[in-house]
Amino acid sequence: MDDDRPDVLLTGLLFYDLVLTGLGKPPTPGEEIWTRGMGCGPGGIANLAVAAARFGLRTSLATVFGDDFYGEHCRDVLCDQEGVDLSLSRTADDWPTPVTVSVAYGEDRALLTHGQEPPYSQDVLMGDPPGARTALVHLEAEPREWLAKAAANGTRVYADVGWDPTQEWSTTLLEQLALCHAFLPNEAEAMAYTRTDSALAALGTLSELVPVAVVTRGGEGALAVDQITGEYADVPALDVDVLDATGAGDVFGAAFVTASLGGWPLVERLRFAVLAAGLSVTHHGGALAAPGWYGVDRWWRTLTDPELKRAYGFLAHRLPENPGPALAYAPVTPPAPHTSVGPRACERRH
Repeated sequence: MDDDRPDVLLTGLLFYDLVLTGLGKPPTPGEEIWTRGMGCGPGGIANLAVAAARFGLRTSLATVFGDDFYGEHCRDVLCDQEGVDLSLSRTADDWPTPVTVSVAYGEDRALLTHGQEPPYSQDVLMGDPPGARTALVHLEAEPREWLAKAAANGTRVYADVGWDPTQEWSTTLLEQLALCHAFLPNEAEAMAYTRTDSALAALGTLSELVPVAVVTRGGEGALAVDQITGEYADVPALDVDVLDATGAGDVFGAAFVTASLGGWPLVERLRFAVLAAGLSVTHHGGALAAPGWYGVDRWWRTLTDPELKRAYGFLAHRLPENPGPALAYAPVTPPAPHTSVGPRACERRH
């Protein structure tokens, strides 16, 4: 019997991102720096939505758009270009879409954001969440009611977590892992929340709390344990020139879910996620850096390194026959605004 549920359920705050790259150093007060690169497009939760949709996953997103040019442009990209289902999303009158300027230099970046709290919470947007095969969520100190409902409906929850600006790293947050199938923090977050001093030790602690534990390590790759299958994997990162790391963790998560839904062995799931994240940082970030099947297929077919050929040989029988059309990467400037003729079929207006 066909499973017509969404493959991935998402909710969170959407931003319009303007990314500046090619800086030799961070700016200092009173200084003007001309950059060599720029890209714009949807960001925030859109990073996950586009990354998942480009891997062919039926992606349902609950977010809030402002009734301004930035919101209109982000809806255009997500709905019309990327095919994301926005039926759970809302457009809010007289609320500005949050805007982030990301200034990337080296393998780091600084962010400047203008925005206001959205008029609809995640729980209001979700209500009684629709059945979905998976949900990719960002755990916060205050648990979201919809998450427990989704887990009770049989949705497998894949979670990550963000940096704690208070530096308290309250272990009570980890209690939410009881609702989760997988947890994918980065190395610094994993060690801080588990009070450990290495990625491996953090992974061991987390593996006692959630069936699938993953610790990402940026340029060092990733570690993972699957307690269901008894597998352990440790894979290196790709050696790539980093243009912008914005959204790389989201691409990793979407790729890991894609491979997990395919029932791949853990080492293949982890290599695939590391590959996808590595490909994403070679383009201007945010959502439109996600490689999707097209980007992975192109990388595989042009690969000449024999060691990588062996390590990623599984792609020969994992890649789809049709990887889809060429990708639309982040433009330097968005297209000219057009007059809205009302809500699209993929969204609601409130």
